[in-house]
Amino acid sequence: MSAAADKAGGAASASDRRDSPFLRNLGNFAGNRMALAAAAVVGIFVVLAVFAPLIAPQDPNETDLFRRLQPPVWMAGGDWAYPLGCDGLGRDILSRIVYGARISIFIGAAVILLATTVGIMAGLAAGYLRGWVDVAISRLVDILLGFPYLIFAIGLMAMMGPGLQNIVIALAYKEWVIPCRVVRGETLAAREIEYVEAARALGASRGHIMLREIMPNILSPVIVVSTIRMAHVIILEASLSFLGLGVQPPTASWGSMVADGRAFILEAWWVSTFPGLAILLLVLSINVASQGLRDAFDPRFHE
Repeated sequence: MSAAADKAGGAASASDRRDSPFLRNLGNFAGNRMALAAAAVVGIFVVLAVFAPLIAPQDPNETDLFRRLQPPVWMAGGDWAYPLGCDGLGRDILSRIVYGARISIFIGAAVILLATTVGIMAGLAAGYLRGWVDVAISRLVDILLGFPYLIFAIGLMAMMGPGLQNIVIALAYKEWVIPCRVVRGETLAAREIEYVEAARALGASRGHIMLREIMPNILSPVIVVSTIRMAHVIILEASLSFLGLGVQPPTASWGSMVADGRAFILEAWWVSTFPGLAILLLVLSINVASQGLRDAFDPRFHE
C-alpha cells in the first residue's frame, strides 16, 4: 500500500514537473528549430568571447606592415596563418573579430543587466505605489523617450569621454525606460490579483509584496524584452565605436574595425566586410532567438 502510494506520489511529482509553465514554455522554444539554431549561433559568439585568448590564432594588436592589407586565404597572396587577411596595420582580422566579440557581448550584457535592474525597481514602484511616484517616473520615462537614442548616447559620451565604463553608463542611462514601462504595466495588472490581495490582507509590507509576490510573476516578459534589446545595444556600441566615441584603439571593436576599413573599401574590402558581417550575424541571431522566446513565453501566442 505504501509502495503504491509512493509510486503514485512520484508519478504526480513527475507530472507536475512536466506541467510546469516554465518547462512547458522551454519545450515550446526547443521545438522552434530556427530560434534554437539562432541561440546556438549566439552561444558560439559567447564561447569566442570567453575563450578569445585560446581561440584567436594571432595577437589582435600585433602589427606587421609587411602584411599590410594581406588578402584572405582564398585569394592570391593569402596565408593560412591569417585566414581572413590583415588590416591597414597588418593586424590579423580574424583575431580582432574574436576579441571584438568580447567587447560587444560584455557591453551588451552589462548594459542590459544594469538597465533591467533599474527598470524593474522603477517599474515596480510606479505600478504598485501609484500617486506622485508613478507620475514622476512616468514623466521621466516620457522625457527620455523623446530623445533619439544614438544622439543621446553621443552627447553623454562627448561629456564623459571614451571608455568601457562610460559606454555602459551612457547606454544604460536611457535603456532602463524600456523594462520600466513593461514592468509598470505588468505590476498594474498584478496588484489586483488574489495572491497580492491576500498578502496585503495579512499585513505584508509594500517591499515584501513588490519583491516577493509580484516580481517573480512578471519576469518572463521582462526577460524576453531584455533579450530583444540586447541586439539594439550591440548596434549602438558598434555605432559609437565607428564614430570614434566608443572603445579606443588598439582595443579591437567591430565598429572601429568597420571604420578603419573605409579608406580601403575598394582595394581591400575584407577589412570592413568581415567585422560588419559579424555584427550582422550576432544581431540577427539575437533577434531570431528573442522572437522564439517571445513566442514560447507569451501566452497570447498560444491562444
